[in-house]
Amino acid sequence: MSTKVNDRDHTTNEKSAAPLVQIKDLKKYFNVGKQQLKAVDGLNLDIFEGETVGLVGESGCGKSTAGRTIIRLYDATEGEVLFEGKNIFNFSNKEMAKVRRNMQLIFQDPYASLNPRMTIEEIIGEPFAIHGILKGAAKKKRVEELLELVGLRPEHINRFPHEFSGGQRQRIGIARALALNPKFIVCDEPISALDVSIQAQVVNLLKDLQRDLGLTYLFVAHDLSMVKYISDRILVMYLGNMVELADSEALCNDPLHPYTQALISAVPIPDPSIKRERIVLTGDVPSPINPPSGCVFRTRCPHAMEICSQAKPQWKEQKPGHFVACHLYE
Repeated sequence: MSTKVNDRDHTTNEKSAAPLVQIKDLKKYFNVGKQQLKAVDGLNLDIFEGETVGLVGESGCGKSTAGRTIIRLYDATEGEVLFEGKNIFNFSNKEMAKVRRNMQLIFQDPYASLNPRMTIEEIIGEPFAIHGILKGAAKKKRVEELLELVGLRPEHINRFPHEFSGGQRQRIGIARALALNPKFIVCDEPISALDVSIQAQVVNLLKDLQRDLGLTYLFVAHDLSMVKYISDRILVMYLGNMVELADSEALCNDPLHPYTQALISAVPIPDPSIKRERIVLTGDVPSPINPPSGCVFRTRCPHAMEICSQAKPQWKEQKPGHFVACHLYE
């Protein structure tokens, strides 16, 4: 990658460069009748230019909601998101339209995210029409360039989405996200709907694009092995809460939080001679409408103590660059 996260200090205020994206105490609640569903409940994260931050957790933990709130597809309940030092939640619709050129989203489902009635030229060229940038021959040429950039043939420009495979459709979605030359892209589980044989191709494409274009990613996924491969740092979420953050190697080789340990124990090892002790969590994920008191993970944690039900664990730097929220380390 063009920028190595390990070359920077992400743990103090004395960083070599200001973060491209700063997320401060971000909360996103949904009203469900007279109750509130706490999808994201206090997210704090700095994302630096040129890096990839992986965001992992079980289905329903709030990671996709967090990604969409960060780029303001959802309005936040509380908190701030600073892009290049400016809080985008304070922007008018006109100001936000300019920012959206630099903040884009790659959707999870390559079948549902492409309009079946539009040609590939219309789909990839739609951002140009919305922002009034390119028209006619210039727009067509740029769409052809984007198709080549993501590994597709420019002569397919007049085809419709149903004429492509799932992997090809996701490449089209990536081309659309790149159309306006963004700086920051939220990848919302971009490989989960693809065949395993295609997943590595798409991830390698994202890595190549990052290297060539200087992109910054928030990579949302539940496959820890793939997240480790693409990410500089990994943030683990559980029931809308941050539980652990570290460099990808440190988090996967020495996980601190019991939840992270359980996730990593479930990752298959492609070597039959190596055995890993599986940590099986008991019980179901609690409802985000009525989360447990204290530590939200305590009802499934094999190390739960009395204090876990009484107080929410503090977010602390346990090792240099390695943060965790767990009473075991207090």
